[in-house]
Amino acid sequence: MATKRIDVMCTAFRDGFQSVVGARAYTKDFIPAIESARDAGIDYFEFGGGARFQSLFFYCNESAFDMMDAFRVAAGPEANLQTLSRGLNVVGLDSQSSDIIDLHAKTFAAHGTTTIRNFDALNDVNNLIFSGQCIKKHGLKHQIVITMMALPPGCEGAHTPEFYMDRLEQILNADVEFDSICFKDASGTATPTVVYDTIKLARKRLGPDMPIQMHTHETAGTSVLVYKAALDAGASAIDLSMRPMSGGTCQPDILTMWHALRGTEYDLGIDPDKIREAEEVFKKSMDHYFMPPEATAVEPLIPWSPMPGGALTANTQMLRDNGLMDRYAECMHGMGEVVRRGGFGTSVTPVSQFYFQQAFNNVMFGKWEKIAEGYGKMVLGYFGKTPCAPDQEIIDLAEKQLGLAPTTEDPRAINDRDESKGIESAKKLLSDAGITDMSDDNIFIAAACKEKGIAFLKGEAEHGVRLKEAEKPAATATGGPASYNVKLDGKSYAVTMDGDKATVNGKSYNVDVSAGEAAAGGAAAPSGEATALVAALPGKVFKLIAEPGQAVADGEVILILEAMKMEIEVKSSSAGTVSSIDVAVGDQVVAGQTLAQIG
Repeated sequence: MATKRIDVMCTAFRDGFQSVVGARAYTKDFIPAIESARDAGIDYFEFGGGARFQSLFFYCNESAFDMMDAFRVAAGPEANLQTLSRGLNVVGLDSQSSDIIDLHAKTFAAHGTTTIRNFDALNDVNNLIFSGQCIKKHGLKHQIVITMMALPPGCEGAHTPEFYMDRLEQILNADVEFDSICFKDASGTATPTVVYDTIKLARKRLGPDMPIQMHTHETAGTSVLVYKAALDAGASAIDLSMRPMSGGTCQPDILTMWHALRGTEYDLGIDPDKIREAEEVFKKSMDHYFMPPEATAVEPLIPWSPMPGGALTANTQMLRDNGLMDRYAECMHGMGEVVRRGGFGTSVTPVSQFYFQQAFNNVMFGKWEKIAEGYGKMVLGYFGKTPCAPDQEIIDLAEKQLGLAPTTEDPRAINDRDESKGIESAKKLLSDAGITDMSDDNIFIAAACKEKGIAFLKGEAEHGVRLKEAEKPAATATGGPASYNVKLDGKSYAVTMDGDKATVNGKSYNVDVSAGEAAAGGAAAPSGEATALVAALPGKVFKLIAEPGQAVADGEVILILEAMKMEIEVKSSSAGTVSSIDVAVGDQVVAGQTLAQIG
């Protein structure tokens, strides 16, 4: 039987990391696995971008650029190293101005990148043109993307072969050069039939020589069947991963796909025994990382709630961190309605995060009582045009709550006018922080990572990598650490007791607790009336805006919490004076905890 060679991109060290460990992995731990994969014959890797940019600064206290440099050395000079870019958003949830989009391509080219995969979650081709031009301008290969998903059962309006072919025609008619095209299904929900029909039409339209790549996840349990359909339709490349970052929320394993294709005309060009050896090295490298159980499990309900693998585990881990994992099922159940009423943007970052944030808000605050900023800006048009018109009621709610009018203007033009964005704004952030190095790398870090990027550059970044030995046992009746929410004189405190250590609102104290009668003469409750501002949900104190003694108006922002990748403003409930700020930046707070008081 004649064989057809299929190119394979190994996603283990980018999408695999994002899907299983929330993109939080130290470079030193996986370099040996890259070298083993290289020695096994793999020469095409996804190695950066997407969440593997910000997460290194946010959680690993590492530079993503340093990681990319080390990866290039380990993979070898000839390897095709590919990064993931979100069109106008490049590597973040927010969209960027023209100069930062160009700087993204420039800096990534300087740090070992061969190819950039360029996608837009709304499939708004206008968002791919300038970013694609920048990629080619800086000498990189441009892989342009059409994003896919299946609509929740019962929905109609987009994400059909005809819809995808319309987007392909728009790409071909646009002023943008590309070297290959990828059909990217981050949620793993596109059906084999739709994938087959789409790629069959694309192959006919593009001719026999244009590389067509298919990307999916195993989340819904259909990835191998989808890849076989894509190959039968004319795809020339597929994305696969390696254990322990394969299956479930990830791509299928290289060995799984090799086995599925045995006896067919398709040849992945691998030595399975060498891949097995490389996977053993990789598993050993990662054996001290905490692997959430849902990360490598199939979830049959994903077609009703299309959550990408890279977002699913990131969200479950944030829910765990905040003691809210018991609300996960409600949030996922609410995803379907959020997708239906939001205009059918593809559930891939950043839109997937907008969907989950809105579903989370609907669960925590009541249905549509609080519009998540990203979701609201999406339905109002600030990220481009959604595939279908969003529900008018949701548009009206977003306009009212966010104070923004709907727009059809090019979002890049809006961003170019925004003084808080762009190179000059990033330079000011650096300068205000006392950082004098205005290198391209530092400017891009400041623009893409804002305060957390500045914290890294100042040597103040935190570590947030989840390792097995760092996992603390839950409170039990047999003596593990016990957590409480303690109210004292109207104030709420998060307290964890572990032997002779007490952690109060994130700060540790030595204590000596014994049973006995209460001491006489306890402190009296303070006199005077004050209104307590309490946390509506668990989170971390991100920024303090007001200070004690400051006069504030009704509705004025006092401080900002960070929860579920959202910045949540805590506003004064009345005009008055700030009596106290009862938390500090970096404190982890629980729902109901007093944050500040207004007198």
